[in-house]
Amino acid sequence: MMRLPPFQYVAPVSVADAVKLMADHGPEAMLVAGGTDLYPNMKRRQFEPTVLVGLRGVRDLAGVRQPGAGALAIGAGTTLTAVARHPEVRARYAALATAAGAVCTPQLRNMGTVGGNVCVDTRCNYYNQSYQWRKAVNFCMKKDGEICLVAPGSPRCWAVSSSDTAPALWSLGASVRLADPAGERTIPISALYQDDGIQYLTKQPGDIVTEIVLPPADGARSIYLKLRRRGSFDFPVLGVAATLHLEGDTVRQARIVLGAVASLPREAVEAARLLVGERLTPEVIGRAAEAAYRPAKPLDNTDLTHPYRKKMVRVYVARALRRLAGLPDEAEA
Repeated sequence: MMRLPPFQYVAPVSVADAVKLMADHGPEAMLVAGGTDLYPNMKRRQFEPTVLVGLRGVRDLAGVRQPGAGALAIGAGTTLTAVARHPEVRARYAALATAAGAVCTPQLRNMGTVGGNVCVDTRCNYYNQSYQWRKAVNFCMKKDGEICLVAPGSPRCWAVSSSDTAPALWSLGASVRLADPAGERTIPISALYQDDGIQYLTKQPGDIVTEIVLPPADGARSIYLKLRRRGSFDFPVLGVAATLHLEGDTVRQARIVLGAVASLPREAVEAARLLVGERLTPEVIGRAAEAAYRPAKPLDNTDLTHPYRKKMVRVYVARALRRLAGLPDEAEA
């Protein structure tokens, strides 16, 4: 049986207290909300904090509010179940409701938080194993080793972004509010990530994601599709989020974001550009899906083969756009 290592648990009741505790304990401390990813990683000795700063008692981090002007603010400590079921999220931000409802299992969605999923650790077949397994292969660059076992000649780690909600929020144009010892700041969610399997977040470890702010939906249509081996529990091996603003039948704005194909959510900029000013015909959708497929370069570091996962980028982008257009899936056409 894998057991948790010894640690001290501290329970602040305010964001300010949590920020101070993180600053006081420095690199020995980690934040924990639901703990659905952190605790298993600690059991495998992927994370070895001596102090956990628990956020469950910080009431200001939970709940959904409307700050005005049509926006929606979601506390980072809001459970994934609450996000997926919230009537305003379901009505105005369908991609986020679907993504939150697709994470893992009902039990873990009842514990896990949207802030935790936004910041969830990157994953790799050579990293997400027991300590004994990793020791047998001389570890990897992400923890305790020196080389990336997926790409031994590479100077960087290629572990993949495995968040469901991050691509959806990115496609919706969300921002995140961060708290640190200097105060609070708000950044686009796209600025929270960088393409490195180890340092995949741009924020400092002691910075706390306090809130996620969604802009006015203004009638936008959005969707999230997830590829995984099983219908539940599994992390995504591909996620496709798309948000469209239409004027009549013509696309005015578009954003398509891919998950689980890189160490950060990957925006398919050229695919979205091909949609703007066009009607969502099968031909236009096919060109956009091809444009999203070309730059997607999944590696052999997660479930299913990487050639299949790359092929599915074209299929899932086309499927997402067809559904937004009210067209049947291609196999049904």
